[in-house]
Amino acid sequence: MVRFKRVLLKLSGESLMGKQGYGIDAGRLNDYAQQIKEAHEMGVQIGIVIGGGNIFRGLSGSQKGFDRVKGDQMGMCATVINALALSSAIGAIGVKSKVLTAIRMEPIGEYYTKWKAIEEMESGTICIFACGTGSPYFTTDTGASLRGIEIEADVMLKGTRVDGIYTADPEKDPTATKFTTITYDEIYNKGLKVMDLTATTMCKENSLPIYVFNMDVFGNLKRVLNGEDIGTLVL
Repeated sequence: MVRFKRVLLKLSGESLMGKQGYGIDAGRLNDYAQQIKEAHEMGVQIGIVIGGGNIFRGLSGSQKGFDRVKGDQMGMCATVINALALSSAIGAIGVKSKVLTAIRMEPIGEYYTKWKAIEEMESGTICIFACGTGSPYFTTDTGASLRGIEIEADVMLKGTRVDGIYTADPEKDPTATKFTTITYDEIYNKGLKVMDLTATTMCKENSLPIYVFNMDVFGNLKRVLNGEDIGTLVL
């Protein structure tokens, strides 16, 4: 029995770099595409938001002298590059996908509406949502929260390089312990950096659960959908 019927999968742009430290690693991209195909074959309806941090990040650009709004718009363009790459990789293994953008940029992608996205997902097409929210000052995590709520997803699956939420950064603190479940309020009170506060608050106020897991281990997406407890559930 599949755990969720419709999901919003959030992927970080940085994870697409693999070990090369920049751009798009073909191996990692194909790995993600195969995992998404596995989920699709389970009958799960899938919407995806992908970040752009492997190419450009607006906030870090503004710290180097870029205008913040233009920097964020550059970041939105970076998410489009990643969305096209992922769509191409998914299509190459025989699965239909469509890139929907928050800003009009036909023919690169179709303009996003909730109803178009739901219609596509119900017909078996994977929808990849690009450009974040389409507005500056909002992260792609907030874009993922917004899209997850709009498409009435059962859960936001936040694929990261860590296997859940810890008391501290496990890459820096060997004593950090992992949560199996945690509440939104505990995230606030403990100051845990799961997502930015805007994204977390949107999920809380609209009752969208978040499941944080390690997407970089092949097969983990399928394990999550099969109900294995390999990450952290935020309720």
